[in-house]
Amino acid sequence: MMTKLELWKRYKKYLSSVPELGLRVDISRVNFPDDYFDRMEAKIQKAFRDMEALESGAIVNPDEKRRVGHYWLRAPEFAPTPEITRDIKATIRSIKDFSNRVHTGNILASKRRKFSRALVIGIGGSALGPQFVSQALKTSNDSMKLHFFDNTDPDGMDLVLKEIGKDLSKTLTIVSSKSGGTKETRNGMLEAKAAYQARGLDFEKYAVAVTQKDSELARLAKRGKWIARFPMWDWIGGRTSELSAVGLLPAALQGIDIDALLEGARFCDEVTRRKEARANPAALLALMWYYVTGGQGKRAMVILPYKDRLQLFSKYLQQLVMESLGKEKDLDGKIVNQGITVYGNKGSTDQHAYVQQLCEGVNNFFVTFIEVLKDRKGTSFEVEPCITSGDYLVHFLQGTREALYEKGRESMTITIEQVDARSVGALIALYERAVGLYASLIHVNAYHQPGVEAGKKAAQAMIQLQSRVFAFLHREKGKAFTPDEIASALQTPEEAESIFKLLDHAAVNGDHGIEKCAAIPPFHSRYQDAP
Repeated sequence: MMTKLELWKRYKKYLSSVPELGLRVDISRVNFPDDYFDRMEAKIQKAFRDMEALESGAIVNPDEKRRVGHYWLRAPEFAPTPEITRDIKATIRSIKDFSNRVHTGNILASKRRKFSRALVIGIGGSALGPQFVSQALKTSNDSMKLHFFDNTDPDGMDLVLKEIGKDLSKTLTIVSSKSGGTKETRNGMLEAKAAYQARGLDFEKYAVAVTQKDSELARLAKRGKWIARFPMWDWIGGRTSELSAVGLLPAALQGIDIDALLEGARFCDEVTRRKEARANPAALLALMWYYVTGGQGKRAMVILPYKDRLQLFSKYLQQLVMESLGKEKDLDGKIVNQGITVYGNKGSTDQHAYVQQLCEGVNNFFVTFIEVLKDRKGTSFEVEPCITSGDYLVHFLQGTREALYEKGRESMTITIEQVDARSVGALIALYERAVGLYASLIHVNAYHQPGVEAGKKAAQAMIQLQSRVFAFLHREKGKAFTPDEIASALQTPEEAESIFKLLDHAAVNGDHGIEKCAAIPPFHSRYQDAP
């Protein structure tokens, strides 16, 4: 173990600092050997070339035969065609114009009321990014308060609608779905529409769509004469869509400076295009991930932001990292089962939660601390002479970092001066680039998600099975059956467990009129269509 003086020298040797962004990346507490960068030079240079091709418009998502263009969102001039450049610039202008018209009352809710809230309906990348940015940058003077339907959980939607309460008549609804056919988002839209109608409100006069041209959602919005439609493009993935209309529209309505968001991301992109790995903070992250995981995901990534505003950052990164890197096959079709597990919450809360295991339990992780130098606007109260709550927060971070090192646990620290739109944009861009570079190092396609699609197909098969089961019970009204008997009658004995699960759920909810005659064990229960 190094002495403190040796660690200080190592810190100074490997620190990556971007003063224009107030950003620093410290890798000194990762135990890579002195020759590591030399050994990885060929790999990281290939990753730089791959990234250059991506930004130039190459088809880097071969499965879906798509370009990947989230970097163009903050630098439209780099887009491969004039049409894409014009579309991006026009979309940003239209978002600003629309938000301004809402804020100034040129676009009004019913009875000439100004909109004061927005309900964002989406899932995955259409919700995680907007939620993270909204919480990170919210103030007491926000132009509008944001709410989210980010699941197909009826109870969760009821909680949101209860929070909105009587203000539903002053709530704009944004439905975000790239394909326009995402079932969770469709369900949230239908639930929202029903809530508006229950209040005697015309949903279409409150609705805005963010989707691809000519999608199912786009056609619905056009037919219903929704207030507005904003585009998504096939070269943007959901997990990298925060700086498209998906994220910029809710942010602008909330009152966030979207120009600053874009500027922070754009400048971070410039810095992370550097071909010298030691001067490229995203390359440092990717190379450290490769070292600590053995390039095979052997350790989990624990994200510990010591700032309440950044609590959702780990949740946002879960999708960005795990959906991008969690792949069964590499680009050559070889089975590799790649990925990095991501979890985290916030400091110093976690020092009273799972940091105990990090210090003394299974050493199967690495930590990334997120340090924010500015405590708050204005001066702080002294909880002890010359000591503030913020001083305690930063010292808890440093203490945990030191304690982990003494136990042989590896960590990195990302430091930003303050949480503002520019720094949040930079963090988003930093991790997008790191994920892209790491994907090249391990030779996987970071821009498709076949596992997610497989889950959607399986869920749709369950929906179809449910319809068959309900139709059978309706035909046999007055008779009760076990799941095995129903599966046999439908000539699908292999589906008995699935039938038990769907009937167990249906019987607890009165929506489908399914009655249950309970038995022990529960799978011997009998079910029938209610008389």
